[in-house]
Amino acid sequence: MSSRKLTAGSAHLVGQEAIEAKGYWQTYRLLILRRVVQLSVLGLFLLGPVAGVWLLKGNLTSSQVLETVPLSDPFVYLQTLFAGHPGETTMLIGTAIVAVFYLLVGGRSYCSWVCPINPVTDAAGWLGRRLGIGRKVSISRKLRYWILALTLILPAVTGIVVWELVNPVSLLHRGIIFGMGMGWYLIAAIFLFDLFVLPKGWCGHICPMGAFYSVVGKYSPLKVKASNRDACNDCMDCFAVCPEPQVIKPALKGKDKGIGPVILSPNCTNCGRCIDICSVNVFEFGSRVANQMENQP
Repeated sequence: MSSRKLTAGSAHLVGQEAIEAKGYWQTYRLLILRRVVQLSVLGLFLLGPVAGVWLLKGNLTSSQVLETVPLSDPFVYLQTLFAGHPGETTMLIGTAIVAVFYLLVGGRSYCSWVCPINPVTDAAGWLGRRLGIGRKVSISRKLRYWILALTLILPAVTGIVVWELVNPVSLLHRGIIFGMGMGWYLIAAIFLFDLFVLPKGWCGHICPMGAFYSVVGKYSPLKVKASNRDACNDCMDCFAVCPEPQVIKPALKGKDKGIGPVILSPNCTNCGRCIDICSVNVFEFGSRVANQMENQP
């Protein structure tokens, strides 16, 4: 392993090998595409209030495409059920559409390709690497599942969808479109938490939405795989940029243990940063069945 990756002052060199080997575009293409998708989703919601063109009406919690096709957040619908409010048939249909989509592409793809908090936490991670800010505290990644359970218990006890009162994802999205006021302080707090307290802390350790969507996409067919893992040069860049670095090692280093090259963990966000940042092209998008295919004679 290169020693320069171990010093705080050299953290900004993450990705430099990939840029030298593949060029800037190949090193950042999926990140740029993710930003385009995130801005496009926001832009579609903004078209109505700003220009009167209602291609997508509503917000990330509940919306309609062309005022016809309903889309509803399955996490919100589940909280609504626990609160004792089954919701209308339209909401159920919208929930089913969104749930099936994330079952196919990976539940946590929502976190990296749609969620408006993602650019905030990505910016904190980038700045933290540039400044060489290390980990200050340690929090179990299982905490988010306990918080997920709490977001379902509270509605059952109170009859209120409590989490949506403070959900920074909903607050930020609605705030950008309609104005948020004090909600910006919550977003700033998440940024500072990820920057100074725990790198990748909010998305990787606390957010119950991420925990929920990891359950939804547990068996999704679309996965990242380390198809060229024999070429790995141990530069550690993929671990540095991955929002869930613990998911990489089994697929990348598990060949001697009979572990296939597919990242099977449901916490992988399918963000593709490991694909871009690798100078020797170890990773690519593939299918979860690639593990079984590799074991065939």
